[in-house]
Amino acid sequence: MTAAFTFPGQGSQAVGMGKALADAFPAAKAVFDEVDAALGEKLTATIWEGPAETLQLTENAQPALMAVSLAALRVLESEAGISVGRDAAFVAGHSLGEYSALAAAGALTVSDTARLLRIRGRAMQKAVPVGVGAMAALLGLDYEAAVAVASEAAQGQVCQAANDNGGGQVVVSGHKEAVERAVEIAKGKGAKRAMLLPVSAPFHCALMQPAAEAMAEALAGVAIQSPAVPLVCNVLAAPITDPDEIRRRLIEQVTGTVRWRESVAYMAGHGVSRFLEIGAGKVLSGLVKRIADGATGVAIGNPNDIAAAKDALTAGRSA
Repeated sequence: MTAAFTFPGQGSQAVGMGKALADAFPAAKAVFDEVDAALGEKLTATIWEGPAETLQLTENAQPALMAVSLAALRVLESEAGISVGRDAAFVAGHSLGEYSALAAAGALTVSDTARLLRIRGRAMQKAVPVGVGAMAALLGLDYEAAVAVASEAAQGQVCQAANDNGGGQVVVSGHKEAVERAVEIAKGKGAKRAMLLPVSAPFHCALMQPAAEAMAEALAGVAIQSPAVPLVCNVLAAPITDPDEIRRRLIEQVTGTVRWRESVAYMAGHGVSRFLEIGAGKVLSGLVKRIADGATGVAIGNPNDIAAAKDALTAGRSA
């Protein structure tokens, strides 16, 4: 098995995503209906009709992106005969995408995942008052250099590496003043670009501790099964399968670094050469090429992508 199934995170959302899948395939429509039922509202109306400002709200974007990912996966299963257990060596997801990955591998139900992500989105938004925190992208610095920049910028405040995305792209998160200092320090350390990001809260840093506590409570009441294939989790960049550890790492993930570069490198180092990005956008597919030499990323988010995914996996089985 030379494929990994990966699932995008926040920032990949767009009004209209997944509608072509739902219109063309009953299996996809069923996922959106299940998410609406789980949340007790028509999230699909926001996903397909907008407005964009409403979809971008963290409490909406997170379950919405999961819905699109699972809808695409169900179409792969029903139309292309693809099976996570047979065709994937690993699953992995970027931040909220980790929940999508777990649902894809059967560790969580779609309904439970939708409800967890609604709670997660609201808790992350409420953890820090608007204007207190910020995030910034540092481009052209490696991870160690970005960590050093964040440490220098902290000056008694919180400033941490939140996302190690690979390809010289590291995101820092924390108190707004500290993150602004990090931007200026990074420019002086040779960063190609350093800029604040248009986000609503400082994700994946210690300021998110209230949200981590909310997720500990929410996850305690949800059944988690062993996934069909190992999850390469964000905080370890290593595979896990034990339900209790999965629960623990999902809580840690709220305040911890998303170690995406290391996660992709781990999978590539264990034989994965094809990374299927299942859901909205092509962010992860683009990063694959910058992290793992010779690996290919295939994005599957609309009906035209289904055949390409089937071809990629068929080639992998016969290789």
